[in-house]
Amino acid sequence: MDNTQQWINWITELQAIAQNGLTYVKDIYDKERYLRLREMAAEMMSHITDIPLDKMPGLFCYERGYQTPKIDVRAAMVENDKILLVQENSGKWSIPGGWCDINLSVMENAIKEAKEEAGLDIEVAKVVALQDRKKHNYPPQASSICKVFVLCKVLGGKFEENSETIASGWFGIDNLPELDNGKTTKEQIELCIEASRHEHWETRID
Repeated sequence: MDNTQQWINWITELQAIAQNGLTYVKDIYDKERYLRLREMAAEMMSHITDIPLDKMPGLFCYERGYQTPKIDVRAAMVENDKILLVQENSGKWSIPGGWCDINLSVMENAIKEAKEEAGLDIEVAKVVALQDRKKHNYPPQASSICKVFVLCKVLGGKFEENSETIASGWFGIDNLPELDNGKTTKEQIELCIEASRHEHWETRID
């Protein structure tokens, strides 16, 4: 683990302690202490990431209630050892997916993301992996994120350019395009392709 990631981990834990304290605290003076602790965490995160301090409430110190990880769901479609990737507006490629929406299950979210980003109708076959983002993806982020990779079967549909993606394509592990490593890495693609080869796949969990 590099030095920057270690600091982000410490700061994120401080923020979580402050938020959890604000959730359960009764004493007004303790509330003031937890508020100051959260402010300090935001100041430290701004310093180490160069994100302006006024942006921190929306990016880092914005949730209420007990602090929990965010869920990022990725719909992996593999056929003949090739995986379906979508190209984002940035020009980089990733497995279709995104944040798990409120009122949607992981399966429902995977189906939604595959349709929105790849234009495909799918059914979810199995969970490939549950991963802690900070152990697999880069650059580091302030949020704690659990990435859920699900293997899916294509039922139909076709790609249409949309507000999030500009192209799609099938790629083998030896001819991958430039990836958005914050969302999808070569190692994660290899894992999904490997899972497609095994009928009785055991979900990988960090």
